[in-house]
Amino acid sequence: MSTKDAIAIGLSAAIVSVERELPSVLVIARKDEADALPFGPFDPAQHRTLELGLHEWVGEQTRFELGYTEQLYTFGDKGRHTQAGGDKAHAKGAQRIISVGYLALTRQTDAIAPNGEWRGWYRYFPWEDWRGGKPVLIESAILPALRKFVKDAPNAQAGDTRRERVRLAFGDGLPWDEEKVLERYELLYEAGLVEEYFRDSGAAVKTSPVSALGTAMLYDHRRILATAIARLRGKLKYRPVVFELMAPSFTLLELQRTVEALAGLKLHKQNFRRLVSEQGLVEGTGKFSAPARGRPAELFRFRREVLRERPAPGLRLGTRR
Repeated sequence: MSTKDAIAIGLSAAIVSVERELPSVLVIARKDEADALPFGPFDPAQHRTLELGLHEWVGEQTRFELGYTEQLYTFGDKGRHTQAGGDKAHAKGAQRIISVGYLALTRQTDAIAPNGEWRGWYRYFPWEDWRGGKPVLIESAILPALRKFVKDAPNAQAGDTRRERVRLAFGDGLPWDEEKVLERYELLYEAGLVEEYFRDSGAAVKTSPVSALGTAMLYDHRRILATAIARLRGKLKYRPVVFELMAPSFTLLELQRTVEALAGLKLHKQNFRRLVSEQGLVEGTGKFSAPARGRPAELFRFRREVLRERPAPGLRLGTRR
């Protein structure tokens, strides 16, 4: 294999938790460098499997022990490892980096390395949190900029394609689809509305509205995180993955708030509780919470038997408030 054809395999992990109704991702935060997901190269001589290599890198960089983990996607676009100023890793003689991404779910812990930090994922995707209604950012900055992107299309056919993408991604005339996280980010990237576009192209960075459209991440890690969020939001509907993020016992309100935090949507309280009951996802513990204020609430636990009883025991999110 010639040098120009050399390929390296990398491993990346989007490690997600929810704490106090804030969905967070574990990042490596270094001074003067963009936030990064834990990542490192796969060494076929040292790592027996991809998963073992991932666990080693995550442990080394964050001192964190992975729990629930699933393979997410393989990212192989040319220029994945573009540096600031357009210093592209696919320059002549450089390796092509193929990264296998993983999604991991866990309860939050402080037992992480000094460079590791839990950061709310809506800092990277502020347009994705609809719990308080439609984000002002969409109408004030995103849609006007995207309409200009449509208007500036090189021809009528390209303009029609762009217009339809805007409509489907940002609900411009259509209901919001919380699963289209990746489609929205990629559209903003192509329209030159996120910092990564300017870093990768070497063009001069605009100050507005780019500066308001979320925090940039190292390489293509924001794209990997967008893929992880979309996967998780979709999976909530047919697998009980949310319980990987819950304490052993919890109130139904805590469960609802966690689902809302992940989906970025408000849910109807009575409909949500009826759905949880009908799906047989939880059972009472016979104990009650002791809140500082208000009435005690019954504590529940996840019924793991449901995984054997039902083919798709998830939470349909069509019960919005």
